[in-house]
Amino acid sequence: MALSPTVWAATPDEAVVELQQAWELINYRTPAVEREKKFEALAGRAHKVSESFTGKPEPMVWEGIILSSWAGEKGGLGALSLVKQAKALYEAAIRIDGNALDGSAYNSLGVLYYKVPGWPLGFGDKAKARELLQKALAINPNGIDPNYFYADFLVQTEEPQKAVAHLEKALQAPARAGRAVADEGRRTEVRQLLDKVKAK
Repeated sequence: MALSPTVWAATPDEAVVELQQAWELINYRTPAVEREKKFEALAGRAHKVSESFTGKPEPMVWEGIILSSWAGEKGGLGALSLVKQAKALYEAAIRIDGNALDGSAYNSLGVLYYKVPGWPLGFGDKAKARELLQKALAINPNGIDPNYFYADFLVQTEEPQKAVAHLEKALQAPARAGRAVADEGRRTEVRQLLDKVKAK
């Protein structure tokens, strides 16, 4: 879905939906070689949305998600500045309302803490990641994203058998309104991780 560079949605909710849909198409329907540039462009638009709706946590969370995705495509030391920006956005959103978007800021911040390198290169911290991911699960216990990412964390921390229940729960998660592309893509990732765990 193309976002107009000059005309923005009238409400924060509408703007967030536009960002979500654009992110989904880049993340799940765009060739890998094109994703970095597309996420970079979308990050610029997301920042304008955050500025337009100052004090609203939802645009902050989505700007952070887009920056994190851009960092994932960019890789290397150049990605660290992007994830630090995303971290600051998630923390700001939590200060305003940690329950916004079903606790997505806790979930996304937790993902950064287990994926980013630890000191001295980055701020990665497995204990902090566990705490944040568990907070996200407490807010949205049946959600596909918090169950998938907590399972992924458990696999990364050598607790794969504990991950199985969360992966199975993720597959049973209710469909999210207007998020068909994301749901389909995430379920594929859940199945892939479940197959990997069961193969061990």
